[in-house]
Amino acid sequence: MNEPGPAGTSVVVGVDGSADSALAVRWAAADAVRRGRALHLLHAAYDWRQFAYPQEFAGRALHVADDAEVRQASAGVLADAVMQAQDVEPDLPITTATTVQPAVTALMEAARHAALVAVGSRGLSGFAALLVGSTGAQLAAHAACPVVIVRRREGREGPHAGRVVVGIDGSHHAGHALGFAFEQAAFRDIGLTAVHVYRWPAGGPPDDMLPLCYDPDDLRDDEQCLAAESMSGWRERYPEVEVRLDTVSGRAGGVLAELSAGAQLLVVGARGKGGFTGLRLGSVSHAAVHHASCPVAVVHEPRG
Repeated sequence: MNEPGPAGTSVVVGVDGSADSALAVRWAAADAVRRGRALHLLHAAYDWRQFAYPQEFAGRALHVADDAEVRQASAGVLADAVMQAQDVEPDLPITTATTVQPAVTALMEAARHAALVAVGSRGLSGFAALLVGSTGAQLAAHAACPVVIVRRREGREGPHAGRVVVGIDGSHHAGHALGFAFEQAAFRDIGLTAVHVYRWPAGGPPDDMLPLCYDPDDLRDDEQCLAAESMSGWRERYPEVEVRLDTVSGRAGGVLAELSAGAQLLVVGARGKGGFTGLRLGSVSHAAVHHASCPVAVVHEPRG
């Protein structure tokens, strides 16, 4: 089943027939409706033979699916996904495609021209002990557009339940994440909580030494002011969004994962101030992707 590829600003979602994939389709369909964009459903038939049978049948002489059966199964997966999307909005423009490329390769290519790419936290090939499958983790690290890892929100409610939560630290990556978060909050007509996490005074030039002692209250006030300054332009651009600013001392990844409880979406930059140039995914975004209790958006700096 092959139809025209995604338009340049489509919302793209990877589908594989799993329960997590169905959740991602519904999330992406709702996002496409809010954006006024088309939805593109992409299925990778590449992995069908590898995962056609449960592990307990390994080593037995079993029927191996031929190309016609693979095509039929792929068509069924996409047909189910179309119905799931139409449950969200019957008139949503939808395109579909099946590829023989590996899922990551196909989704990375689609991400070059997409508004965003959404995937379930784990697919048919996911191991129970892993919180995020390899497809989602690789896309979060390398895709050219925002990537949303869709997982079910846990039952517990945190202090920012029902809101968009975004991690900020003053870096370029955090700035792009902040813009994406404001856009999502405006689309959903909900509040936004910007969380600035610090552990010690910010350093100056590379040869500057951190102070040997400092007042924790003064440090918190300074960090609060820096965080507020980084948000001023966005508040003016989105005056309709109700904003909270939360400044917390601790480890950013753990703090953001904890504060994601009950949130509609957690947004992080791909790398922050402490990121190494050669790494595509920083420790904070890595922790968020693997440990948050709501859907997570990872936003990269646009590539020139």
